[in-house]
Amino acid sequence: MQANERARPLRVGVAGLGRLGRRHALNLAFRVPGATLAAVCSPLEDDLAWARDVLPEIGCDMRLYRDYAELLADTSVDAVWLVTPSALHAQQIVDALRAGKHVFCEKPLSLDVAECERVVEEARRFPGQQVTIGFMRRFDPSYHDAFSKVRAGAIGRPFLVRSQTCDLNDPDGFFVRFAPTSGGIFLDCTVHDIDVARWLLGKPRATRVFAAGAVALHEGLRQFGDVDNGVAICEFEGGKLAMFYASRTMAHGNDTSSEVIGTAGALAIGHVPRANRVEIYDAQGVRSVCTPTFFDRFEEAFLIEAQAFVAAVRARDGGEAGAAEDAAAGAGQGATLEDALEATRIGFALRESLRTGQAVTL
Repeated sequence: MQANERARPLRVGVAGLGRLGRRHALNLAFRVPGATLAAVCSPLEDDLAWARDVLPEIGCDMRLYRDYAELLADTSVDAVWLVTPSALHAQQIVDALRAGKHVFCEKPLSLDVAECERVVEEARRFPGQQVTIGFMRRFDPSYHDAFSKVRAGAIGRPFLVRSQTCDLNDPDGFFVRFAPTSGGIFLDCTVHDIDVARWLLGKPRATRVFAAGAVALHEGLRQFGDVDNGVAICEFEGGKLAMFYASRTMAHGNDTSSEVIGTAGALAIGHVPRANRVEIYDAQGVRSVCTPTFFDRFEEAFLIEAQAFVAAVRARDGGEAGAAEDAAAGAGQGATLEDALEATRIGFALRESLRTGQAVTL
């Protein structure tokens, strides 16, 4: 890459402008140095209208596409940012790599293990292109601090992770409508906890899982074999363990937390889901306001994640030996395609265990 090419911003095209896609687009447009939002893509007119209304000040050069193939054909776009339905991720990553684009893709890599394996194999043909899967908790400052302390031996040898993803209850039943394509609670929610557990424990191989669940509020989930509350145990090689809890029915807000236990201590991340450090004292007692959604809880992580991806791409394109890996590692150990494959493999096994009521050996 020529010096003038390295100096210009990374030109990113965002595909998918739902609630999370719009947040990513805003970050890339206004908050990520070294990047510019060059294009957006959605088949929905409402999404494109939002882009025209909200994003015009980033410049008249931003292009709007209805078709993903047209976005990939745009030679001025360096990287694509996929925030599309999960079932589309695998093929869209492959198509982007073949079109010469760097790729950031929201989790999961796929809801099908064989599809994940296909993408991993395909990506090996394009070693010069950056591919990152959006497990944003790795970029959250608190999670990254815990990870650094674990690696430094602060709690001895880590052997157990307890982690949960619990969403504010939605009485309108969004998750019931989403259930046919979500992959179920373990592939949709717990996949984050699976990735966190493997990351904190040193990426061990899973050997056996068991899952159970209950429908507490959303009866419509039963027809899809899904639940609104699920618990699971995952055994790893070397005697390491993980315990997971997922819920779609929290009354108080998004309650995401993890704990890693070692031979000489433990670390807890987010046990009290505070929106800030304000505590309210009144006739009802003492309380704090909770983060309402996952984006409010991980807003900073999403931003750092985007900054790390751009830094990694620019380092890779600049030809600096090891710089891309260092950029990703320093920002929070970004998830690779292989990490995403393992998360899906374990999540799929949990779904099978829930369906059969039996432990599943991997």
